[in-house]
Amino acid sequence: MNKNKDTKEKLCAFYASDYHFEMMSLPYIDEKMKEQEEIIILTENDLEETMETFLTKTNLAEEKKKQILKLNWKNNDIEKFETIKEKLKRQKDMIIFIKGKESYIKNTNEKIEKWEAKDSNIKIIDCYSIEEIGENLDEVMENYKKVLKTSGEKEII
Repeated sequence: MNKNKDTKEKLCAFYASDYHFEMMSLPYIDEKMKEQEEIIILTENDLEETMETFLTKTNLAEEKKKQILKLNWKNNDIEKFETIKEKLKRQKDMIIFIKGKESYIKNTNEKIEKWEAKDSNIKIIDCYSIEEIGENLDEVMENYKKVLKTSGEKEII
C-alpha cells in the first residue's frame, strides 16, 4: 500500500525506452487482463505505434493483440481522466499505469487523488525513465514498497 493512503497501492517501474516499457509491462498487463482487471494507460507520449510494432514481434494470438491494443496507448489524457473519474464514482477497481517524466507522474497522481474516494481500490504504477531519474533511483524507490519488473511485482527491500 501507498505510505500516504490506505485506499490505493502504489508501485514504481523503470524503463529505458518506449519499447522497454512495453516489453516490461506486457506480461503483467496480460496477467491482469486474464483476471478481468480494468487497466488504464496514462502516457506522456503516444505509444500506439510502438505498441503495434512491438506486438507484431510477439507470438501472442491475434485476439490477444487486439485486446491489448484496445487499452488505448495514445496520450489522450483528458479522455482517460474522464474514464477514471467515472470509474472512481462507481467504485470500480482499476490499475493505472502513469508513464512519463517525473513532473508528469507527479501532476497526474495529484489529479487522480482529487477524485479518489476513500474506499476506492486502485493500483497506480508510476513508470519513470531511467535516463531522467539517473542517479536518483534510490531516492525515487524510497517512496514505494513494490517495484514492477518483467517477472511481476517485487517487494523493495
